[in-house]
Formats: sequence, structure tokens, C-alpha cells
Amino acid sequence: MLHGPGRVWAFLAWLALIAPPHAVAQDSSSAIGRVKLVAGEVTILRGGQATPATVGAALSAADRLRTGADGRVGVTLKDDTRLSLAANTEVALAEFEYAPGSGQLSLVVRVARGLLSYISGHIAKLAPSAVRLETPTSVIGVRGTHALLRVEAP
Repeated sequence: MLHGPGRVWAFLAWLALIAPPHAVAQDSSSAIGRVKLVAGEVTILRGGQATPATVGAALSAADRLRTGADGRVGVTLKDDTRLSLAANTEVALAEFEYAPGSGQLSLVVRVARGLLSYISGHIAKLAPSAVRLETPTSVIGVRGTHALLRVEAP
């Protein structure tokens, strides 16, 4: 049995694998993605309102995801990007545009604290420079398919 950091890494790898990219259903043109998996305390912060995250919940640009001490969440965005957040993590979906026909491609994810696993979708494949993962002290340009970020609380 894995303990400590190994357990978190194993969970994030498993979470990334179980969220198939074709499973994202859209019922709203403003939805940028969906919550695919929730475990423990997970909250979606939108427009100053906090709502418990549920499987299938639609996500919008500018939403924030926050996990509690026992929380974990997996998200698939509409371009098939996959995000997995471990416990005690806060992430903002700061910017998302996916209109490949007109060349409007952009993804900005801001990690305030915690552990985030990122697996690239179509935006990173079509326009790698349009994807940014930001932390309080850095900006990471994505040139590969997978990134794991750990941000310590200030």
C-alpha cells in the first residue's frame, strides 16, 4: 500500500486515466467542461457563490475549484483537456476559448495552492503557446502533454 506523496501521485494518475475525453456532454454553450469525478469536499466558486461540486456539473470560464482536506476532483474541458486536483488545492479556470475554426484558442489555469495534474487537450496540440499554467510566482508554458504542479500555500 502506498503512503504519503506516492499515494497522491497514484490517485492523480488513476484519475487522469478514468476520465475519457469523449464523455463530456454539453447542454449549455457557455459550459467549458464538466466535473467527472468528485471525492470528499469539493466546491465550485462562481460569482461569489460557493456550490458543492457534483459529477456532471458544468463549469464556466472564471470558475474556481477548491478541494478540502479530504477532497479530490477530476475535470474534463470541452477540448479534452483533463485536470485533476488533489486535497487542499485551489485552481481558477481563468480563461478558456475553444473555437478552432476561427483560430480562437486559449487556456489559462491559475493554481493558487495544492497539487494539479494537467493532461493536454486539443488547444495545446493546435496552439501550444495558447496554454498557460500560472502559479503565484511563475507562468508555465505547456509544450508537452502532461504537467504536474505543486504550489505551496504562502
